[in-house]
Amino acid sequence: MRNSRDLSPWAWVPTLYFAEGIPYFIVNTISVIMFKKMGMSNGDVAMYTGLLYLPWVIKPLWSPFVDIIRTKRWWVVTMQTVLSVAFALSAFVLPHPSMPDMARGDVPVSPFVAILVIFWIAAFASATHDIAADGFYMIALDSNRQSLFVGIRSTFYRLASIFGQGILVVVAGILEASTWDIPLAWTVTMLICSVMFACITIYHSFVLPPETARERDASGFRSSAAAILSEFGRTFVTFFSKRYVWLAIIFMLLYRLPEAFLMKMMNPFLLDPAQAGGLGLPTESVGIVYGTVGVAALTVGGIIGGIAASRLGLRKSLWPMALCMTLPCLTFVYLSMAQPQSLLVINICVLVEQFGYGFGFTAYMLYMIYFSEGEFKTAHYSICTAFMALSMMLPGMVAGYIQEWLGYTGFFWMVMLCCLATVTVTFLVRSKIDSSFGRK
Repeated sequence: MRNSRDLSPWAWVPTLYFAEGIPYFIVNTISVIMFKKMGMSNGDVAMYTGLLYLPWVIKPLWSPFVDIIRTKRWWVVTMQTVLSVAFALSAFVLPHPSMPDMARGDVPVSPFVAILVIFWIAAFASATHDIAADGFYMIALDSNRQSLFVGIRSTFYRLASIFGQGILVVVAGILEASTWDIPLAWTVTMLICSVMFACITIYHSFVLPPETARERDASGFRSSAAAILSEFGRTFVTFFSKRYVWLAIIFMLLYRLPEAFLMKMMNPFLLDPAQAGGLGLPTESVGIVYGTVGVAALTVGGIIGGIAASRLGLRKSLWPMALCMTLPCLTFVYLSMAQPQSLLVINICVLVEQFGYGFGFTAYMLYMIYFSEGEFKTAHYSICTAFMALSMMLPGMVAGYIQEWLGYTGFFWMVMLCCLATVTVTFLVRSKIDSSFGRK
């Protein structure tokens, strides 16, 4: 057998980033659909799945320990093993509420405690895997090959999104329809996830190239814990010493506010019956609408957004991108008022909204890169991503309770009102951005 160091990066970069995406989408997206179908209320679904974002919010706090303890390769394989076990355990601890309770949507949280704990562990393992995988990518490849494969890693992360939010949900929907047993359908789906992830873990344990002593030295593996923690402290001090730091934080927390509310309630809205204000789609249709059409539109929007930003620069493109982030939310106001039965109409609305989000999100990503410029660029960008995760976590946690209070139509009108926050922070930061940043 060939030495794993001699293998092309094609042998492991695609699978590494596919494996990075799968647990994120299972924990943060599939969990919403699964708990909703098993009868948890919208308020509880949003609150408890929203809390699962926390590991991605605080992951900069333990990222130095991934450098201090063992190699990044070890962390990658170990976290994948933990995730394989977690998905298997989740299949066996799924509660089995009665059909009438699931239909009413009033199953209490107590039967879900065990699986929520397991998903919490999986979330921490997934966030740690993100740190290790990105670090391994940077030390295993030279700068030329890093640039060459950056598009490949992004593509396979997107494929993980389609697989996680699309194919797995479709599989669960088909099983629901054929077995008439929702808990059994999701048990089988989670077992499929576990077996697939176990196969990826075994593959990576053989294929991922070992880290040399030189690479470990370059990554800080042999640095003292005191030196790494001291440097870690400096990154936070310098971050919060940056000019306009509090304005930047407010921008990072509020720019995506409408989408943060919308994304948490999108799947419950598609699933809820018409008498509850939803669209009443079967599970497999939700997998197609949001997991494939939505992801494709999001990807295309991001690509076009990147092209536009490279020609106009961040400052000039900020307003059109902010408007594209907000105005397409009107499609869900229309869907909640009209409650169309046509899957084509629903797909078009989701396509428009997700395309707008993908296009508008480009400005957010570029702003984080812009604000991270200077010393400790990588570490400062990691802190920015923590605020990005927090911007999704906090609104998402309360979205379900607000929706139950206002109903779907009132909730989506409230989302439109939140667009004022996006417009306000865009107005405040635009003049602080270098007009040449991001432009060719």
